[in-house]
This record gives sequence, C-alpha cells and structure tokens, in this order.
Amino acid sequence: MRPDAVFHIASHANVRASFVNPLAVLQNNIMGTANLFEAVRLSGLDPWIQLCSTSEVYGQVSPDEVPITEDQPIRASSPYAVSKATQDLLGLTYFRSYQMKIIRTRMFAYINPRRADLFATSFARQVARIEAGLQEELVHGNLDSVRTMIDVRDAMEAYWLAVQKCEPGEAYNIGGTTTISVGDFLSILKKLAKVKITSRLDPQLLRPSDVTLQIPDVTKFTRSTGWKPRYSFEDSVRYLLAETACDAGATGNAVSRVR
Repeated sequence: MRPDAVFHIASHANVRASFVNPLAVLQNNIMGTANLFEAVRLSGLDPWIQLCSTSEVYGQVSPDEVPITEDQPIRASSPYAVSKATQDLLGLTYFRSYQMKIIRTRMFAYINPRRADLFATSFARQVARIEAGLQEELVHGNLDSVRTMIDVRDAMEAYWLAVQKCEPGEAYNIGGTTTISVGDFLSILKKLAKVKITSRLDPQLLRPSDVTLQIPDVTKFTRSTGWKPRYSFEDSVRYLLAETACDAGATGNAVSRVR
C-alpha cells in the first residue's frame, strides 16, 4: 500500500498526566513521531503528512500577544507541551532535510465527547452522572483559563483540508470563534442541568503550571483552505450533552435542553 496522506494524531495527549509521568509522555510522543518519519523516509514513500501539533506549544502568553499567530515564540509549559514542540520541530526538520511533505497543524481547544480528559467532556459527564443519581457533586480544576472552542467534527474536516491545500513545511493555527473561560463553560452546563449542580475545586486537578490564555489567529489557515466552522457553539454543546448523557446512562433527552 502506498498512502497518499498520513494523519499523525497518535500521542499521549493528557496535559495534567504529563506532570505525573513525564518520561512516558516524552518517550511516547517524541520517539513515536521520529519512528513514523523514519519509517516513511526509509520506505521511499512520499505521502503528505499532517502532523497534529497543539496550541500548548505557545505556553503562557500575555494579553498583548493575542490573538496568537504562528510566529509566536514557543514557550512550552508542561512535559506534554515539550513533547509536542519537539514533534513540531521534527516535522520542520524532516521537511527541510529530506523534503518530506509535512504540514504542522496547531489545534486549539475543541469539544469532543469521546475525550473524557478534556474539561468540557469531564464537566458534561459529571453533570449527566449527577442527574442520574450516580454522583453527588462536580469537581474541577482551574476555572480562570480562557479558550476558544471548536467542534471536533469541524476540527477533523480542517485536518483533511490541510493535506489538500496547505503548504508543506508550514505551521497553521486551527481554532474556533467562541471565546469563553472554563468557568463560564461550567456555568452554562449548570444552567442546562435538570438538577442543581454543586461543584468544588479539587486541588489534585490543578496543574503545576498552566496555560490560561489561548486565543488563536487562524487567518493563515482560512486563507489557504477556505475553511470555516460548520457547527455553532450551541450545536457543539448540544452534541456534547447528548453523547455524554448516553455514556453516563442518564435518562431523558439531553438534546432538548439546548435551545
């Protein structure tokens, strides 16, 4: 088989877990990427490669540095971010050294019901469990972080467009248009819940160092691809609630709660 395109989205992607077991995350993400690139190079194949990087590589930015462009310095603030920054630089190196057609996409926060370790999914699943009587209170970490949110379905379409229309060797920010704090997102879910939701800070969910301002400039990507999100923020929340309610075994129609 001679693939036309390779989508490299295989990584250990839990930021908080990377502080607990940094060596496992670094080994998996860095060497996994190096092994993939070497396998493609040594096989003589020449596919387009989409390398899934992340907004975490930018680290903590100041208010005057947003929206974040691709020229923003890399200031990784976690072992996970270091591993992704290394992946990113490996992609650039293999493009420059071996002319491999590697495109680096730096994805910002997204809503994905299947990723239980994402704050939005964790909150929604806990709400569903509380509604179902399976849990008494919702626990959370830092609520002050500000993010832009994108639907995972829009994110995956963006990856597909990247290998068709973006330039190899280049990096592209991808993100949503709705800017919201983690705390405000939680407040929305609380208002939509069928029962009163009690929440509390769990210190174990706080990161030793956090990235609290992630607002992207996606002009470069949209100009290259014509991409724009198909799903509104409300659509994404509806999708999240419906999927997580099913996963938690909650009864009732979660979809009807979002108007």
